[in-house]
Amino acid sequence: MHETTKIIHAIPVDELTGAISVPIYQTSTFVQQAPGVHKGFDYARSNNPTRKVLEDLIAQLENGIAGFAFASGLAAIDCVLKLLKTGDEIVAVDDIYGGSFRLFTHVYEKFGIKVNYIDTTEIENVSDAVNEKTKLVWIESPTNPTLKISDIKTISEIAHRYNAWVVVDNTFASPASQKPIEFGADIIIHSATKYLAGHSDLIAGLVVVNSNALAEKIKFIQNASGGILAPFDSWLTIRGIETLPLRMEKISANAQIIAEYLEQDDLIEKVFYPGLTSHINYHIAKQQQKYFGGVISFILKEDTVEAATKFCTSTHLFKLAESLGGVKSLLCHPASMTHKSIPVEKRKQAGIADSLIRLSVGLEDADDLVDDIKNALVKINLKEFTAIGIN
Repeated sequence: MHETTKIIHAIPVDELTGAISVPIYQTSTFVQQAPGVHKGFDYARSNNPTRKVLEDLIAQLENGIAGFAFASGLAAIDCVLKLLKTGDEIVAVDDIYGGSFRLFTHVYEKFGIKVNYIDTTEIENVSDAVNEKTKLVWIESPTNPTLKISDIKTISEIAHRYNAWVVVDNTFASPASQKPIEFGADIIIHSATKYLAGHSDLIAGLVVVNSNALAEKIKFIQNASGGILAPFDSWLTIRGIETLPLRMEKISANAQIIAEYLEQDDLIEKVFYPGLTSHINYHIAKQQQKYFGGVISFILKEDTVEAATKFCTSTHLFKLAESLGGVKSLLCHPASMTHKSIPVEKRKQAGIADSLIRLSVGLEDADDLVDDIKNALVKINLKEFTAIGIN
């Protein structure tokens, strides 16, 4: 079946009532016929029928063995990190999401878990970094916010030689565009807050695994640590996923138009978007992804925080806010927002310049979004226009 048909019909009709929409089982506990004898549900932290539909759905969409839903994307990441023990090492993409960096550095490194940050787009870097102590190779593809693309298949082959698990944060692509397990990944992470739910109205995280052994480990940690997703937010995420392929198709088409415009604007120094043929990893992105996604980043020629701030406060359709992946377009300044927790030197080494701006393209008309960007860029350059007599 095609992806849209598959998604819609992977969401079951309620067996009890025939409800076409998944019921919200807003309950903390379930009546048992005898001690330990029940219908598969005893306490909602361990399992919930609404959450189970979501977990089964994301596992099916990612071609995995099992899925798990958490109260946030970082709760999902935290659960995966609990697979590790003192002395284990992680090889991670260098321009990693700031929240992941903060969790790795300020929580897990103090427990004796070493993290080695590298540019995973260079296979030689991965080969050099992975060793017998490596337990996780952590990829974002595309990355946040410089949209780097990593070769998931080749990296998985390298990691598996050392019995390391490959984790792919698939938030930016979504399973409508990319299925990392097909390329050898072991664990998939999603901030379901973003494209999966798609309407900027909830916080959620998902994990998908490719083996029964990993499923048992993640299930135990999920139940033991308790950071599960509530029934109502599970239902909202299911509802969002129903339109995922349609949204990703439109958002990606809009983003392509905007990226091509930005690439030819004189006030822009560099554009990061995997759908541009100028992108260094365009051919890998084309092999791995059905759509190139809705996130674009760019650096201004005037590479200052002041210029970026002026742009970010001059748009009307693009709203200045954290997060991404909703139907309304957003923008942010990573250096002072999403990646503020990363030291300046490390941030710049990863390509996150002072003026780098990240766009999350929504479902508005592409021409309107381009006009919004044009008007904001004019305001950055207002002094120059004034100097030559244009008001």
